[in-house]
Amino acid sequence: MRTKYCGNIRIIDLNKSLILSGWVNKIRNFGQFIFVDMRDCTGIVQIIFELKNDAIFKKALSLKNESCIQVVGTVRKRNSKNLNLNTGEIEVLANKLKIFNISKSLPLDYSNTNSDDLRLKYRYLELRKSILFKNLKVRSQVICLIRTFMTKKNFLDVETPLLTKSTPEGARDYLVPSRNYPGKFYALPQSPQLFKQLLMISGIDRYYQIVKCFRDEDLRSDRQPEFTQVDIEASFLNAIQVRKIIEQLIKKIWLKILNYNLNKFPVISFKESMERYGSDKPDLRNPIEIIDVFDIFNKKEFFKFFEINTSKKNRIALLCFSEGEKISRKKIEKYCNYVNKFGAKKLFYIKITKYEIGQSNIQSSIKKILNNTLLNKIINKTNAKNGDILFIMADKEDIVNKSLGMLRIKLANDFKIFEENIWKPVWIINFPMFKKDKFKKLSSVHHPFTAFKKNHEKKYNNNLDKAMSDSYDLVINGYEIGGGSVRIHNAETQKKIFDIIGINEKDQTEKFGFLIEALKYGAPPHAGIALGLDRIIMLLRNTNNIRDVIAFPKTTSALCPMTNAPSILKKENLKELSIKIVKK
Repeated sequence: MRTKYCGNIRIIDLNKSLILSGWVNKIRNFGQFIFVDMRDCTGIVQIIFELKNDAIFKKALSLKNESCIQVVGTVRKRNSKNLNLNTGEIEVLANKLKIFNISKSLPLDYSNTNSDDLRLKYRYLELRKSILFKNLKVRSQVICLIRTFMTKKNFLDVETPLLTKSTPEGARDYLVPSRNYPGKFYALPQSPQLFKQLLMISGIDRYYQIVKCFRDEDLRSDRQPEFTQVDIEASFLNAIQVRKIIEQLIKKIWLKILNYNLNKFPVISFKESMERYGSDKPDLRNPIEIIDVFDIFNKKEFFKFFEINTSKKNRIALLCFSEGEKISRKKIEKYCNYVNKFGAKKLFYIKITKYEIGQSNIQSSIKKILNNTLLNKIINKTNAKNGDILFIMADKEDIVNKSLGMLRIKLANDFKIFEENIWKPVWIINFPMFKKDKFKKLSSVHHPFTAFKKNHEKKYNNNLDKAMSDSYDLVINGYEIGGGSVRIHNAETQKKIFDIIGINEKDQTEKFGFLIEALKYGAPPHAGIALGLDRIIMLLRNTNNIRDVIAFPKTTSALCPMTNAPSILKKENLKELSIKIVKK
């Protein structure tokens, strides 16, 4: 139904007769001529209908935007070039016109912003916009790159089940009732974690899969209830070797898609990341770092001023921001209120307008305790200069890290202090093995199949708070795009981890018995990682919303306005599944 795509016609096609199929993008009627911008998946070309070709001209008069048509015509040179189009040197003189479908007026306005619900309701129309279509093309290119790369590295593409067993993995499962086994349910996988470990025990050696995963959790702009994961696992590789392979893959993707050479990926520990950036997902484009000044204020009089509870694990730290002159007292108050939502009691500041050794001209909320000696120590520690502002916080360590970490991000965004067209990857390693909730109950920081860092299992057997896991996250520009670890390959260690996080013997057998048993049959050492494909494409396409890179996404309340899913089922369907709806 076509001999050429609209966006691929060039000056070398001059005088050729072509058949084109696509949509009416725009119509301009000049009386003697009708110009139609015709669009398909490759781009736009200008079609001209002449009045002297009466029959086809009358037919063209009935066209409306977004109508689906076929044109037979001859390529000729345009009188005036359109440099904004790849086809801007030529146009097609129409000889025949076939109308497949006249379009109604669209419910979307491409020239204005539409509501999210409206956009998702008519997603198939929104996808006609070049930006979203381009996103999907890039997604397809990336998947092709991944498959080629993994095949060359001897990884085998193996599918794992979508109907599986409900196991505790951090989020709520999406459940599927079984008709054949009333009262029993399958779960959609939150990840193929257990199956890929079983594949290693099977001797597969190197596995990967581009796979759908499902998590019933609160949503946000970079999260969807169903998402796509590049799942990778390998036997007889350690953490460094896995990271090396992933670096090669990510570098290849960035080079091919963006023509950008990523440098060597720095590696920093979780502890260092929290202390310097207040986050385990640091954006290294942002030059601001958290500076510890506890040693400068390590006196009872200062603890009293800051109202520090000395029985807690505290921290006194600050941010040094170079554009302090632009921050008014009113703006300082806003930042003070901003950190309150992260649990901080107070945010103090020192604004340096002029400073020399022995004398100063400053504004500060700690003038009561500030003298020249103390100020000199702070200046020397932070390398602060005239025009800088120091934001100081004294509180529990986790509150200081979180609050100054978030303020660091806000300052960078408010003042746009870093370039957007640069990329800063970083590996975060040595995560704690466990974390405590408010009831002092331990849970795994990554997941319960993560191995201890070498020697940490025995070394910190009686002090699990200090034990580290052999795990790693890959972060680019503040977004975590992947997380992985060395896995437990010993049944006794796996059972011990389940004991520590409070999974009793009965639940261990019921939920994970198949894994524990498999680990007893010569399980090899193995490690892996899961990369978030949607987030990778989101970064490559410079959008901050994951929905922009998914063909048919859900809303942030997990609804599909287009199909009205989830939907109500008839009573007879529920009865067949032995389900009864109980009103809350």
